[in-house]
Parts: sequence; structure tokens; C-alpha cells
Amino acid sequence: MVTEETVFDTLKEIIDPEIGINIVDMGLIYGVDIQDNTANITMTLTSPGCPAGGQIINGAQHLVEQLDGIDDTNINVVWTPRWTPEMMSEEAKDELGIF
Repeated sequence: MVTEETVFDTLKEIIDPEIGINIVDMGLIYGVDIQDNTANITMTLTSPGCPAGGQIINGAQHLVEQLDGIDDTNINVVWTPRWTPEMMSEEAKDELGIF
């Protein structure tokens, strides 16, 4: 059975191409819920006009659907709360030199 932790770990493979940090450590993934064989992911982007948005969303959906036990993935992109650099993990902040 796929767990939410497994999905989070898988999503770490998606790197924001503009910033070079994975989308989990960027703080873009707000939640994962597994219902039967469907992964429901709530996420945001750094901005509504993010040029890499489609690539990030499609990559996340494709990777999660490769997990054994996941047949479908629903990506719900939300804008509230709005993403800010404070949402990044400490590791991501350190890598980018944000104190």
C-alpha cells in the first residue's frame, strides 16, 4: 500500500527548474491524501504565472502514477495560502543562502 510519505518522497524527484530545489523542500506541496488507488495532491506554485508550472504539475502526476498501487493522481493547484520563501525547508533555505 502506498503511503502519503511515499508520495512525498517521490515528489522530491521533481526539481523546480528555475530554482533548482525539489518541490517538497520548496514548500509547494501542501498535502497528500490517498483514497483507494488515487493520490490527491494539493499544491501551489511560486506564482500564478510560473513558467514552469505545467512542467512541474505534469511531472508530479506522471511520477506518482508510476507508484505501484496508484492508478490515478489528482493535482489540485491552490493559491491560498500564497507561497512565500518562508515555506521552504531549512535545507532549501541554506542551499539558497536565505537566512
